[in-house]
Amino acid sequence: MATTPLTGDPTDHRPRFQRLSRAVPARCRPGTTPGRESAALLLILVAAAVLYAWGIGRAGVHPYYSAAVRSMAANWHAFVFGGLDPSASITVDKIPGALWPQALSVMLFGPSNWAAVLPQVLEGVLAVWALHRIVRAWAGPWAGLLAALVLTLTPVTVALNRHTVPDTLLVLLLVLAAGALQKAVGTGRLWPLLLCGTWVGLAFQAKMLQAWLVLPVFAAVYQSAAPGSRWDRARRLLLAGGTTLAVSCSWLLLVWASPAANRPYIDGTTNNNPFTLVFGYNGLSRFGHDPHALGAVAGTAASRTSGNTGWTMLVNQTVGPQIAWLLPLAVLALVLGVLWRAGQPRTDGPRTGFLLWGGWLLVHVVVFSNSNGNHGYYTAVLAPALAALTGGGVTVLWAEHRAGGRRRAALPAAIGLTALWAAAIDGPHGDFAPWLPPVVLMLGLCGTIGLWTSRPDTARRAVHSALAASLTAVLLAPAVWAASCLDRRYPGSPIDPLAGPVGAGYHGTHHHRVKFPRNPLNRPSARDTALLGYLSAHRSGEKYLLATQAAYGAEPLLRATPQPMLIMGGFTGLTPYPTASRLGDLVSTHQLRYALLTTRRPSTPATVWVKQSCTRVPPSAYGRTSDGSFTLYDCARPGN
Repeated sequence: MATTPLTGDPTDHRPRFQRLSRAVPARCRPGTTPGRESAALLLILVAAAVLYAWGIGRAGVHPYYSAAVRSMAANWHAFVFGGLDPSASITVDKIPGALWPQALSVMLFGPSNWAAVLPQVLEGVLAVWALHRIVRAWAGPWAGLLAALVLTLTPVTVALNRHTVPDTLLVLLLVLAAGALQKAVGTGRLWPLLLCGTWVGLAFQAKMLQAWLVLPVFAAVYQSAAPGSRWDRARRLLLAGGTTLAVSCSWLLLVWASPAANRPYIDGTTNNNPFTLVFGYNGLSRFGHDPHALGAVAGTAASRTSGNTGWTMLVNQTVGPQIAWLLPLAVLALVLGVLWRAGQPRTDGPRTGFLLWGGWLLVHVVVFSNSNGNHGYYTAVLAPALAALTGGGVTVLWAEHRAGGRRRAALPAAIGLTALWAAAIDGPHGDFAPWLPPVVLMLGLCGTIGLWTSRPDTARRAVHSALAASLTAVLLAPAVWAASCLDRRYPGSPIDPLAGPVGAGYHGTHHHRVKFPRNPLNRPSARDTALLGYLSAHRSGEKYLLATQAAYGAEPLLRATPQPMLIMGGFTGLTPYPTASRLGDLVSTHQLRYALLTTRRPSTPATVWVKQSCTRVPPSAYGRTSDGSFTLYDCARPGN
């Protein structure tokens, strides 16, 4: 039976997703041998490990998440339920799945910054390796290596993997889910599809509803491209969907079934319901104008109105340099990869791969553009899709370029457009690496002209040199921004980890730098040491070392000591826990003596009770100046 360049060998029984490289004529594929491929992959993984791990002992840890990690590492009850303090009086305002690896690392290696960040580093490197394997199976060795390199050098990926924010585990698990789906579509077997559902369910434990954004894409890809009858495919999808739902809701059901007296209060809720935490506080309240959806408490201004929203959020001055460098190349590869496979069978693997990663990209862009405020690091979940589309797209464009014909112009056009795009993204940050735009434009021009003027009979070395210049042009800018994470001048915010000058706290056109604290996990400041010393010296058997108004005042203390603390109001300070009567009972039964209030959070019935029923402690007694930001109250002595 005849073989064509687009369909490959009909006797090839490899899974359909593994036939893109076979569909490309051998003379058009870059040469790769197993030895060279392994060496190249090893270099990429080493580069990823260096970028993610170098200096993590100095890296900033998220003050809120790291406080919870310290507490979860000190008590298994707090570990299971995600307790913010070691006594697990109240949970963190997220599902704790992404914090479990960090807490286990702190248990094993002790409370330090590098111990908390180490799981993030490992998760990031594993994501690079997994993406290489997945894209290689779909588009060949060259595409797999390029995808792995792009993911490694994505600036927001580097910044995120050096901090303790939960999205790193989300990215890894979703990449693994995409790989399982790819195998399910290619083989028609059920178990890879069930594994895909399991990975998505575990990703739900890391970042809740954001993990489900890929489900419509996964379902559409499987239903449209998997082998078997329509009803067989639908039946398998239902089984996989049930698996996803069961794994996703496992922690929620555990908490929901546990008596309220035997578990922490659920932060972010007015009804102590874990489903409200996920679907209200971290779900519907981020869309529309109802901050109290399903019984949620209102979110903080910092997490709800960051400004990164709307249809331009992906390319604004803050987010654009983190993720959008290869957007033109990826979009063009998606469009052409689908159009050029028109007329192929429904189960065509090359086209299905473009639909999978393109759908992943488009769904996230739509959701982020319509939610009411996103941190810049949320876009890290786009990096695998952009990397896969770049790897597979360049492979297809290169093959068409070498094959000749009208399609050969697509590759130089994509390179030239992407180089211009990079210069535009870097434009607002001209004082950061001012040499970068001219070099990118020069390399892009050389690569575009070299590819445009080459012919099938052009010397191989000349064509490969043009391709090398082209790839350098499109990868240089993200690589420079990614490498800035290793520069102490650009430490990045521990709350919103980003790369480059925007990640170091530069704002506005004048780039005034903001210095972020390093938040050591177990070394309190002199002021906090004095406060802890005062509280310990005056403690007489109470369960709680003190109560604090919101997590803001407790975070540095929780990182420094495993002593139980009562976090009034949770993360925002607005969660109705504990009630004023409950607080009075704790004081009257000698379980609590001191309360630390702040002017940076709104008053609640519990804080009003403290002010009315307890006595102020002079700031000089616990080593603080009377700046008014914090006030310590002694509730063992009645107030005036």
